[in-house]
Amino acid sequence: MKKILTFFYLLIPIFSFSSFDEYFYPKSIRIDFYHTGNSKEEVISIDKFYLIDHWAGSIKNLIDPSDLGKYKVEIFTMDDVLIFSYNFDSIFAEYQTTKNAIDGTKKTFSESVLIPYPKDDFKLKIKKRQKRNEYLIVFEEDINLSEIFISKEKRKGDYFIWEKNLCGEPSNCVDIVILAEGYTKKEKKKATSDFEKFYNIFFSQEPYKSFKDKFNFYGVFVSSEESGCDEPSFGIWKNTPFGTSFDSLGSERYILSEENKNIRDWASLVPYDSILIMINHKRYGGGGIYNLYATFTANNLWKDYLLLHEFGHSFGGLADEYYTSSTSYEEFYKIDEEPAEPNITALLKGEPLKWGSFVLKDTPIPTPWEKEKFDNMDLEYQKEREKLNEEIKEAKKNKDIEKIKILEEKINNLSLENYKKLEKFFNESKWKGIVGAFEGAGYQSKGLYRPEIDCIMFSRGKRPYCKVCTEAIIKRIKYLTE
Repeated sequence: MKKILTFFYLLIPIFSFSSFDEYFYPKSIRIDFYHTGNSKEEVISIDKFYLIDHWAGSIKNLIDPSDLGKYKVEIFTMDDVLIFSYNFDSIFAEYQTTKNAIDGTKKTFSESVLIPYPKDDFKLKIKKRQKRNEYLIVFEEDINLSEIFISKEKRKGDYFIWEKNLCGEPSNCVDIVILAEGYTKKEKKKATSDFEKFYNIFFSQEPYKSFKDKFNFYGVFVSSEESGCDEPSFGIWKNTPFGTSFDSLGSERYILSEENKNIRDWASLVPYDSILIMINHKRYGGGGIYNLYATFTANNLWKDYLLLHEFGHSFGGLADEYYTSSTSYEEFYKIDEEPAEPNITALLKGEPLKWGSFVLKDTPIPTPWEKEKFDNMDLEYQKEREKLNEEIKEAKKNKDIEKIKILEEKINNLSLENYKKLEKFFNESKWKGIVGAFEGAGYQSKGLYRPEIDCIMFSRGKRPYCKVCTEAIIKRIKYLTE
């Protein structure tokens, strides 16, 4: 593990440039590219360049020191001076860990990187994290500005922009845009109400509440032909602006979209550092990928949790800490390699604990906890939940409306009952609120560890980010605003 993972934001002053104006115009270039391959191969090819009339990122901190994400984009002058970088994750990187990719099936995804508009020709490099957290160049190209076409095309149509809590210049704030997905023209009022609702939910949670004056919030409403989103395993397909879908990468609750261009085009109507896609659906589901976007369903029982949990992924680069729920990944993390995410660790021998500064001297590492009791309780819930989901799937295929209502009520009651059991379990644990290294994290029961026994990145419900996750989010806020 690189020590930079522990101290990465302390390095900001070293890599910051004194003058944004020396290298860039106060605009952005969006570089769209195609990412193709399987678990062993990948090819990146540039699609198009787009001009965006604003730059939302920092004009002080131009080099991303976080070392988060699977990829990083770097911009160099033609004489090899690094002038800009940022790290990110992608759907392609997740696809590579699935059975289809491991079996050799190739797939193509549209992706984008946003960079400030260089004043001169530049070198573009995209690097990918390898074993031992080293980086390999997977794409590089010299960009001659006089030889490329940069599209100035803007989205037109029936849309509405909602603004809230505008703290100041985009370059000095965290700029968040919420895209309304699956709201018809008749549901415009509901979309506006939901913007307001989730804005309030967002700032009810620390550390966002304490940094409220550092955020600009926008909402973009684009009318949808139909309400909701796709549910392929239920045989349901909807015509919506952003193409979000359950069953992404083979996981029934995972919602992603492969319509990158539509998302980017509409988000570009406003300055943005982070994209949230608010889906007009009552079924539990969402997703979050670092520096790409977060999705969440707006009408379900756990909507507050979904917003905050998924934003933790997309904005803070936080890992999932849970391990009992099923996923479609095949060894998403390897226990003999230190994960890049700040909130999980492989606890490799001889390496310092990345959140060691939070650990009290008398706390054992690894930290023993009531794991067997938790596993028995939660795995029983997962088994019951999967059974009900199968029954709902069958009822939806048969369009049995009454049975669907009964089953959905049952699954909500089951999840509430499980939540209450877990709350009692965590409240009675002697480790509540103590930072250590608790085994079970990153979809794996053994070999990976999380900082606290519970956190919003571990279990569902109304709960805080743990101390380590909170620190990571605060560092990201400060990087974009100071």
